[in-house]
Amino acid sequence: MSNDFEVEINNIIDGVVIEQTDKKQFEAERNKRLFAEAFIKVRQESGMNRKDFAEWLHIPYRTMQDWERGVSQVPEYVLRLVAYKVMWEKERGNL
Repeated sequence: MSNDFEVEINNIIDGVVIEQTDKKQFEAERNKRLFAEAFIKVRQESGMNRKDFAEWLHIPYRTMQDWERGVSQVPEYVLRLVAYKVMWEKERGNL
């Protein structure tokens, strides 16, 4: 049986509080932050601000903003494609 929860016990004045942390949820949140940071780095590498980058990629501004803030996670294949496009355009001198 796998342990999907980490249990943390904190003593307080009135007794004991048991906090369960879902490891899968923790990993999902961690991945969201990592992907958000990676997306920001790719955008910064392009030299564009959010608005220009969103227009250049034809991605709704709000979607890209949510990816960068970690509200939602950019799909890995999208991150890879965007990074490739930025790299390719920089090599060609278009950025």
